[in-house]
Amino acid sequence: MRDDYAELANWRRWGPYVSCRQWGTVREDYSADGNAWNSFPHDDARSRAYRWGEDGLAGWCDKDQNICLSVALWNGKDAILKERLFGLTNSEGNHGEDAKEIWFHQDALPSHAFNRMMYVYPQGAFPYETLVRENGRRHAHDDEYELLDTAALDADRFFEVWVTYAKQGEDETVMRIEVLNRGPEAATIHVIPQLFFRNTWSWRADVSKPALGLAGNHTVNAHCMAIGGSCVDMELRMAKHASGPTMLFTENDTNPQRHFGLPRGENGAKDAFHQRIIHGDLAACNASSSGTKMGAWHQLEIAAGARQIIDLVLVPASSTLAVTDVETVLAARKADADAYWAQIQRGLETDDERAVQRQAYAGLLWSKQYYEFDVRRWLDGDPLQPAPPKERKRGRNAQWRHLAASSVLSMPDTWEYPWFAAWDLAFHCVTIANIDAEFAKGQLSKLLTDHYMHPAGEIPAYEWSFSDVNPPIHAWAAWRVFQIDRRRTGRADMDFLASIFNRLLLNFTWWVNRKDSSGHNIFEGGFLGLDNVGVFDRSQPLPGGGTLQQADGTSWMAMFALTMMRMAIELAHERPLYQDMAAKFFEHFLQIAEAMSSMGNGRDGLWDANDGFYYDMMHMPDGRTEPIKILSVVGLIPLFAVETIEPESLAALPIFRERLEWFLHARPEMAKLVSRWEEPGRGERRLLSLLRGHRMKCLLTKALDEKHFLSPFGVRSISRDLKDNPYTINIEGKPYTVRYEPSESRSGLFGGNSNWRGPIWMPMNMLIIESLQKFHHYYGDDFLIECPVGSAKKVTLQQAGDEIARRVGRLFLADAKGVRPSMAMHPRYANDPTFKELLNFYEYFDGDTGRGCGASHQTGWTSAVAKLMTPRSSLLADRNFY
Repeated sequence: MRDDYAELANWRRWGPYVSCRQWGTVREDYSADGNAWNSFPHDDARSRAYRWGEDGLAGWCDKDQNICLSVALWNGKDAILKERLFGLTNSEGNHGEDAKEIWFHQDALPSHAFNRMMYVYPQGAFPYETLVRENGRRHAHDDEYELLDTAALDADRFFEVWVTYAKQGEDETVMRIEVLNRGPEAATIHVIPQLFFRNTWSWRADVSKPALGLAGNHTVNAHCMAIGGSCVDMELRMAKHASGPTMLFTENDTNPQRHFGLPRGENGAKDAFHQRIIHGDLAACNASSSGTKMGAWHQLEIAAGARQIIDLVLVPASSTLAVTDVETVLAARKADADAYWAQIQRGLETDDERAVQRQAYAGLLWSKQYYEFDVRRWLDGDPLQPAPPKERKRGRNAQWRHLAASSVLSMPDTWEYPWFAAWDLAFHCVTIANIDAEFAKGQLSKLLTDHYMHPAGEIPAYEWSFSDVNPPIHAWAAWRVFQIDRRRTGRADMDFLASIFNRLLLNFTWWVNRKDSSGHNIFEGGFLGLDNVGVFDRSQPLPGGGTLQQADGTSWMAMFALTMMRMAIELAHERPLYQDMAAKFFEHFLQIAEAMSSMGNGRDGLWDANDGFYYDMMHMPDGRTEPIKILSVVGLIPLFAVETIEPESLAALPIFRERLEWFLHARPEMAKLVSRWEEPGRGERRLLSLLRGHRMKCLLTKALDEKHFLSPFGVRSISRDLKDNPYTINIEGKPYTVRYEPSESRSGLFGGNSNWRGPIWMPMNMLIIESLQKFHHYYGDDFLIECPVGSAKKVTLQQAGDEIARRVGRLFLADAKGVRPSMAMHPRYANDPTFKELLNFYEYFDGDTGRGCGASHQTGWTSAVAKLMTPRSSLLADRNFY
């Protein structure tokens, strides 16, 4: 990695950048009605060329995805090869789209010099139809029907397929496929490592078609690949086994016979290996041993409990690395990985903690994906293809013609959410900065470039609607990454901070111009990433024609302003001109705080003094107002708008100090809005917060109460009290109700695959914990609160945050019975000798039991548990860490 940072090498040029799912995505949708799932279904994926990227099982590619390496499997029973992970579309699943497979990301290094994963493949027929039929029969109030609920893995009749990648040099990759027969009898499995070019030639006449060819009995040549700005011949080398390989070649092109009723051609199509291996069609493949896709077909007969290994090497043709070197390379890189993680994990107390954190980071690193999407070309169509329907010019993302992505990006979940999501990515970066700050800085900067950010300053949300509004946390993430990087390296990257600050000015201005519709510093923004948390769909017009003043929208903007102020203060120490910007954002914060205090037309704004909580306020056309009295995480978000100013900064920045003093004297009514501004705290520092100490304590009384928000596994998204006392409001004679739902959503709102009405969500817990740490940084050890409420145990704010972090960690750690709460959906995860040591990091978690829900591999933001498990003692080297 040091060589990478110094630009002496590019160890990250190759990595696990192949998506788990390209079908069913918006970028592959060329329909008139915008139904992406139906436009490119799973059944088409094996025989239709993708326009914007590739997918595969355990995939590996270069950073530009010129060429991909993956594995395909066949158990002798299925009607198709297992080339990619299967799952249900949004309409097929009773809780939306859902992967119906079992796989684990077991290990990885930031350089991708070592990556390891495991896939579970049934020996009997994979129950595709059963999973579709049974989930289709179920409703939102039913549990999901998963692969483990079928008989497919009974009596351990399945294979563990372990895929390991390791590097000898920056462009030298070894691949080991290790297959373990877990069943009681010998079983046959067909294993087909595949090398293929991403299809870039079917769309434009000016792109030449690359070629793979046989360069020896067991060597395949990829001619003239663009690697590091040079034309390099790559070779895939493998050994001869009794089981094979039989070398198969075809073209990574659409099968015209299957899709258009036309002759399929002599050189083969994308699904040729299905036809050859399953149906014995000798004419399906290219007989000349050339093409743009190849497969090395091995037929393995494996005894019960035994394992067999297939080794391959993908290297420049000039490399001397041989297949016989694979064991040596794997052993060396595994030793490197163990040494690296031993250093990172200093201070973790148990082997289980170390295993959980290492797998969380592994999942985050495996979630990198090559993402290409040129919206202008997508809307207008390609020269060699039919013109898209004219409806698209007025449809999805038509206002984002400038967006042209072509990069490796951090994905929320490479199966369920195989597209970048701006606010997810911000959380990813704060976690990954602990192990690869350069990558984190690059990701945050990339979304603010002209290729992504709208000319008006809007950050693109996600491909389903780039115009959707997510919480404005990009500045927070950038500031945190800057701090983490400084702590890790001892060097402050002021160029990064200045660059991203200047771009964020455009985004802040966009928010002020577009989301403060009244010009009164009251910010709207629809659902703001929290999906179904409200009683109404907050992204749609409200029933009865009313408007909603939201506690979270304005709180997020207060947090944004404070973070920009803090960044400007840091820059001003070296670049004094930024003092003006620091003062500007100080004043912005005060104006937002004033607006929030007057929202709702009451003396206390959205604050309910009787309940000690913030509520949204509904304004009806006839002038009536109605507070939406739901104890939800929306009312806790004002906690996040908190910053401290060190006395050294006030002393060193005279222009900033004078502007502050002038403003506070000229507008004393605003000075009163700021919690304890005139009272120095611990170390003579000053506090800026939306909350005075009393209001903060009121909110924490709810947040730390086990009858409300505090669960054994972290802070819930809504009060548990709503289970027995649901909230209902009647609008025009129609009741709207919110009740506590601790697991999957029991309604179809927002597609039904997300639920903020009870479960535990990692990002909210992360921000609550950090806010408590910031408050403690000011108040010190003298400010005590009861935690949990009713326990009579008084703790500092820091200790309260530590307690939440400990409870969140409990989701993943094995209890006295060996059960990990997040994996408690099936006994196999506690009893199976392999499964019990492996983890998935789910999208959210049952507010009562901790069971994982939603996307199964959201080691995007759920990887934050790795950061939360880091011992506090290793975080204190930088006094400005919080």
